[in-house]
Amino acid sequence: MEKTAGVRRIAERILLWVAITLPNPSVPGQTLGSVSNSQCSLAVVSRFIGNRGKPCDTATVLRFAQEGQVYEQNQLGIASILALGPDYNVRDAVRWFEKAALNGYAPAQVNLAVIYANGWGTSQNYGAALRWLKAASDQHYARADYNLGILYMQGTGVRRDYTEALHYFQRAAEAGDSSAQTNLGYLYDQGLGVAPNSSTAISWYKKAAESGNILGEYNLADTYLRGEGVAQNYAEALRWFQKSAEQGHTGARIKLAYMYAQGRGTKPDLEYAYSLLTAASDAGDKRGDELLSSLEHSLSSAQLTAAKARARSLEAAHTSFTDTRNLAP
Repeated sequence: MEKTAGVRRIAERILLWVAITLPNPSVPGQTLGSVSNSQCSLAVVSRFIGNRGKPCDTATVLRFAQEGQVYEQNQLGIASILALGPDYNVRDAVRWFEKAALNGYAPAQVNLAVIYANGWGTSQNYGAALRWLKAASDQHYARADYNLGILYMQGTGVRRDYTEALHYFQRAAEAGDSSAQTNLGYLYDQGLGVAPNSSTAISWYKKAAESGNILGEYNLADTYLRGEGVAQNYAEALRWFQKSAEQGHTGARIKLAYMYAQGRGTKPDLEYAYSLLTAASDAGDKRGDELLSSLEHSLSSAQLTAAKARARSLEAAHTSFTDTRNLAP
């Protein structure tokens, strides 16, 4: 496994905020009647609501939204942007998010910003996106800070400014946003907008990884694999690549396959390596195909059959997260 710079990853997508629990009155942006004893959520966008609220039928949610309940307005916006049925469409998403955003509801402000940034159901407008993200950021809303960090990091709608990106990722990371934690670690790792600091980078990767962030897990594993800023530890690299691979990260699956093929941090397991590479290749990530071809000649027909079946089960378990930038396994 050769040592190559730039192998770690950064989240680069601006993200919607899908509200899946009842709002907390202590959280900024959830005022103006957003908390109600009768409040409920669309079941289809509230799969993890648990015991903190009840899902309601569309008509009930619509009635509450029309009465000015910002939580339900945001729920209807989410259902509309996802086009969850014939009665939902992206234009309605703009309308519902805007209603809640104008009433100061931070999740809807973020969602409306994402709508404008992508030009979904309306003309693309980065000025409007920035305005709404900053309105939510002023309420110390972590997802807004994360998205602002993305825009400044990419130079999308603004001049690229890694120092500003660092500022917003720091705010979101400290508030517990695991994607921001991963990105903050990356900026320290690469020395973007700040002096390089491996120990700080690793601490943020670890926070993100321990929260189950797929890129945080991958990046932490890669630092252990290469021994960069931390003592090289194949067992820890294997453990964190495994966690990322189980969530569908194709790069993690490929690196994990190399570790199993070479017996790094574990006993060699060519059949499992073949399964991992097959799952990655079937998802469109062909970077492990050379090893895949080599392993095919090392396994019996029975082993190949079993490995391919295991690969299918890996594919079925999680949607693949494919990132085909530089990868040196």
